[in-house]
Amino acid sequence: MSRHHYYLSMPDLAHARGADARFAWNGVSPDDFAVALQEALRSDTLFQRWRAVQPDPDAVDAALGAVDPAAQASAQVADLHTEVDLLTALPMSVVRQRLHMLIGAGWTLRDLRPA
Repeated sequence: MSRHHYYLSMPDLAHARGADARFAWNGVSPDDFAVALQEALRSDTLFQRWRAVQPDPDAVDAALGAVDPAAQASAQVADLHTEVDLLTALPMSVVRQRLHMLIGAGWTLRDLRPA
């Protein structure tokens, strides 16, 4: 599996939250978010909690539960936004789904490069 750097940008990390508080990130700093994102990709715990509350959990695409135990995330404030460098072998569909659970739509993919 090839690894990629996903470069993300968030204009307002302090207020970025997923739509469902049961799965939303609730931290305050870029470092807190990087840890939460890393954990959401290294483990299927967040995915399994989300899956359990779906109307038909068995109908959820199992591929969305993929994990990358070696995923790495770092985040820092740059100008007036937060930049995240995510290194993972997971496909964008999984990354997108976990990001939406954690922080909703308050992010932008700025670049994607092979690691």
